[in-house]
Amino acid sequence: MDKKGDNHLFKVGMIGAVVAALCCFTPILVVLLGILGLSAFTGYLDIIFLPALCIFVGIIFYAMIKKRREECSCELKR
Repeated sequence: MDKKGDNHLFKVGMIGAVVAALCCFTPILVVLLGILGLSAFTGYLDIIFLPALCIFVGIIFYAMIKKRREECSCELKR
């Protein structure tokens, strides 16, 4: 994968992790659901967003490791 693809994977992971963290650790989504009259769903937010946060952090680590391996392999080829 080229460097653009690695950066895209890293950006997706970062955006997803930030959104999931905001929804998990701040009352943004709870207030929004309360305004919309859907506050009954607030009990299930941790079931959804904590695994999503872990997945996005894993994507970030994967992109970083993949980028580092490609940089090392380019140095070895020279």
